[in-house]
Amino acid sequence: MAMHVPSAPGFAQMLTEGTRFYSGVDETVQRSIEACRLLTRIISTSYGPKGLNKMVVTHLGKMFITNDAATIVKELENEHPGVKLVIMASEMQEKEIGDATNFTLIFAGALLDQAEELLRMGISVADITDGYELALKKALELLETIVCGTVTDFRDQNQISRAIKASITSKQYGNEDFLTKLISTACISLMPEKGKSFNVDRVRTIKLLGSGLLSSSVMNGMVFKRETEGDINKAENAKVVVYACAVDINQTETKGTVLIKTANELLNYTKDEEDLLEKQIKAIADTGAKVVVSGGKVGDLALHFLNKYKLMAVRLTSKFDIRRVANSVGAIALTNLIPPTADDMGHCDKVYLDEIGDTSVVVFQQEKKEGSISTIILRGATDNSMDDVERAIDDGVNNFKVLTKDERLLPGAGATEVELSRLLTQFADTRSGLEQYAVKKFAQALEVFPKILAENAGVKAMEILAKLHAAHQEGLKNVGFNIEEDGEAIIDAEKAGIFDLFLTKSSAMRLAVGATNTLLKVNKIVMAKPAGGPKPPKTGPQDADDE
Repeated sequence: MAMHVPSAPGFAQMLTEGTRFYSGVDETVQRSIEACRLLTRIISTSYGPKGLNKMVVTHLGKMFITNDAATIVKELENEHPGVKLVIMASEMQEKEIGDATNFTLIFAGALLDQAEELLRMGISVADITDGYELALKKALELLETIVCGTVTDFRDQNQISRAIKASITSKQYGNEDFLTKLISTACISLMPEKGKSFNVDRVRTIKLLGSGLLSSSVMNGMVFKRETEGDINKAENAKVVVYACAVDINQTETKGTVLIKTANELLNYTKDEEDLLEKQIKAIADTGAKVVVSGGKVGDLALHFLNKYKLMAVRLTSKFDIRRVANSVGAIALTNLIPPTADDMGHCDKVYLDEIGDTSVVVFQQEKKEGSISTIILRGATDNSMDDVERAIDDGVNNFKVLTKDERLLPGAGATEVELSRLLTQFADTRSGLEQYAVKKFAQALEVFPKILAENAGVKAMEILAKLHAAHQEGLKNVGFNIEEDGEAIIDAEKAGIFDLFLTKSSAMRLAVGATNTLLKVNKIVMAKPAGGPKPPKTGPQDADDE
């Protein structure tokens, strides 16, 4: 008689072996909240101007030293499904706005912390999520009453610098004035005479080792860490022709056998090909072109003829660089080595070979005030330091883009969060249902930001929060935490020029609440057993310029 083996009870018996299954509030929501709390603790210490850096080393040995939340969570190999939901919200914030990813993560973590207390009180998940949605709707309405200024002229460097300075300060405290000036100069030069259209890809950054950050500069045009291919190293007022193909003898598509019988046949074997290539190069020179940009190799024979006809040759290995150069000079990238027409060629004021530090660079410089592309030449002592500065520049450029969509400004330094918390607490008292508890917890979650700013600056957080609440009760809605050590504990953010962008703040709050409510509504987690064997490589950028 065979021994009876009892099967696994319930839902687990229909799952494959190795599958993990969690059910109920304790196993799903509580564990997810705990995991998100751990992530928030890691991220929160990097929030604000006095935030600390994190060192992340990937499985490939690449090292990141940064306080940028988007980079940190991107490189962490997280496996928890609940944390992934919150990270997805921060990634969406990075894609749409380009800044405030740390705000999104911290606020989502704070909302989950407050929701845990409500669950222990016996309030249902439905009441909590409804209360959060109600609080979010009211908070977005109240944000419009807190607006303390707008940007009226997108060509005024002072206005732009004041608007984006706080974002740079949170990443590069101490260098914010210099970097803000660089970014505002680069962005303003790209603004059209009419309208507010702006593309962040038109601001490029090139990193060159050596010197220091204060040696960085902005230039209209493009800079490449390359050398010219031929003897010609400079061209002014030049017509530029761009080829997406190699500048060389065309290779035949089929193989063939050539029978050579005499010495003359051997001498004349390649003469026809040479004559054809010379005619092609001469035809390019006859159009008035002075600079040839190649997306492939430049053959030795082609280089000989380019030097003969005084053509400057530049080779670029990235197809994206080819597109950007063509866009910058107003040319069309040709796919075959044919003589360009007048419409195919672009124009550049100066193209020359230069040396910055000990690095050779090719410069495409446009002297007109409005160039199609601006390049920030970034100097620094180490690659890691320049990478972190580049992330700060990227945040600043994205802030400028956000300003072109919504020019409204909010008081920074935690002033907006404290005022919202005060107004939402008053609003919660007017509600009669259970959602009032969730609205109050939403208001308490907003207080985490001035707390973190104070803690990272080494100041007693509760004292600062008490002073801020007292000031806001008196009607001083623009008062926030003063990060400077030699000043008062609180400061008028509007007078100090510390601003947050309206669109950035509202987007981060929406995404944080969306991720929180999605996570709270999960009552079962089923995790299949990971597939065996090596993991497939992640599909990502083909080269650094794809990012």
